[in-house]
Amino acid sequence: MSNDPKIIVAMDYAEAQPALELAARLQPELCRLKVGKELFTATGPQLLEQLMQRGYEIFLDLKFHDIPNTTAQACKAAAALGIWMVNVHALGGRRMMEAAQEGLAKVARPPKLIAVTVLTSMGQEDLTELGIAATPAELVLRLATLARDSGLDGVVCSAQEAPLLRGQCGGEFCLVTPGIRPAQAGLDDQMRVMTPRAALDNGSSYLVIGRPITRAADPLQALQEISQQIGAGA
Repeated sequence: MSNDPKIIVAMDYAEAQPALELAARLQPELCRLKVGKELFTATGPQLLEQLMQRGYEIFLDLKFHDIPNTTAQACKAAAALGIWMVNVHALGGRRMMEAAQEGLAKVARPPKLIAVTVLTSMGQEDLTELGIAATPAELVLRLATLARDSGLDGVVCSAQEAPLLRGQCGGEFCLVTPGIRPAQAGLDDQMRVMTPRAALDNGSSYLVIGRPITRAADPLQALQEISQQIGAGA
């Protein structure tokens, strides 16, 4: 893909048919697609192949978290599918992340490798219960820095965290941000949200957007409008 679309559409479906129907209505020149645990578990690699045949690049969002060798082999297996991006859990530690990175370095066309730091569902009480004294923000920064030092390409983060992580981890570090809502869209169940243009201005590299596109009456029009907002600096 010669261009670099900033929008990643979250394919939050339980089966292949609605995902394929949506892909048929969108344009791969304007977006990439994110396939997560539910959809991948239900449909397997066959769906990825069908989506890629339509011209889409895929972010396989499976958040691998295991011993170093197992995680490295899982990442290599994902790379063999021809995906664009894959992720691991930063809480797996340096040796796990380094093993994953080293495994992908041996692949002819390695996907981008990013890490999840702290799940957005986790608050201070959750971390304290796990015996972690850091605040969520402190842990995010620590884990993002560890991911960078382990050779990963980037992390998943909120748009609010992006400026701090951009400053800490450098301009080339990839920041993938969910919780993005066009100005005219509702919040749904997201509390800390940001518009696409503001997120990119804040330092985000790629924007994960789900319902404002997938549940729109005209998904392509919604995607085009967001693309225009980004391009026009709105």
